[in-house]
Amino acid sequence: MDTITTKDGVEIFYKDWGPKDAQPLVFHHGWPLSADDWDAQMLYFLGKGYRVVAHDRRGHGRSSQVSDGHDMDHYAADASAVVEHLDLKNAVHIGHSTGGGEVARYVARYGQPQGRVAKAVLVSAVPPLMVKTKDNPGGTPIEVFDGLRAALAKNRAEFYLEFASGPFYGFNRPNAEVSQAVIQNWWRQGMMGGAKAQYDSIKAFSETDQTDDLKAITVPTLVLQGDDDQVVPLDDSGRLSVKLVKNGTLKVYPGYPHGMLTIHADVINPDLLAFIQA
Repeated sequence: MDTITTKDGVEIFYKDWGPKDAQPLVFHHGWPLSADDWDAQMLYFLGKGYRVVAHDRRGHGRSSQVSDGHDMDHYAADASAVVEHLDLKNAVHIGHSTGGGEVARYVARYGQPQGRVAKAVLVSAVPPLMVKTKDNPGGTPIEVFDGLRAALAKNRAEFYLEFASGPFYGFNRPNAEVSQAVIQNWWRQGMMGGAKAQYDSIKAFSETDQTDDLKAITVPTLVLQGDDDQVVPLDDSGRLSVKLVKNGTLKVYPGYPHGMLTIHADVINPDLLAFIQA
């Protein structure tokens, strides 16, 4: 397996496919998944001649199941460690959900200052801030995230099965075309990771205010989201994020769920390609 070791001794697994002289596309996965969640995108863009890279976040997938460092600062630093190890330049960073938060912090703190980033894409992403606060009245109440933590701690396997079968892909909607294979693959990825990392990550993705990260991003940024996202509500995420970045474009997909990258890859992938080539 291809891995790097971070400065604090964490082994991070990554995939690096395609021509080493091609433009790199770097994919950042969502909670509680792994780089495997990008299969439909990585194979598509590999076929278009790009170099595609994705890593498993610390504590997730095949990376070390460490006790500490499950926060956006470490997530961004780990991503930068992979990028620097591979010496990626002119890269497009694409993040889904929690991975979108990772992209925002990485680009603001590492990618742009180092001159390594060409563009950014935030897909159904958690920034600027998920949790409801006095300054973020449209956010999701903390009780919802407390509920996620309680369900994970009680029976992670059961919770993940219910989450993938329900809101993540919109399979709880009337007339939804439910795929048991997609549900099982989500569950497989989730159960590969460490329970503590995934438990701690709920705080990271829900309570990290990334307003300043977004304001610092000057590269062209594409924000994609479905208007039936039951996990990260559009009005408190994508619609706000696009106003904070310097050079942003928002595309909203009617009826699409949080996990649209997987079940609507036939639509999303060409849109990503058009943005990358523009």
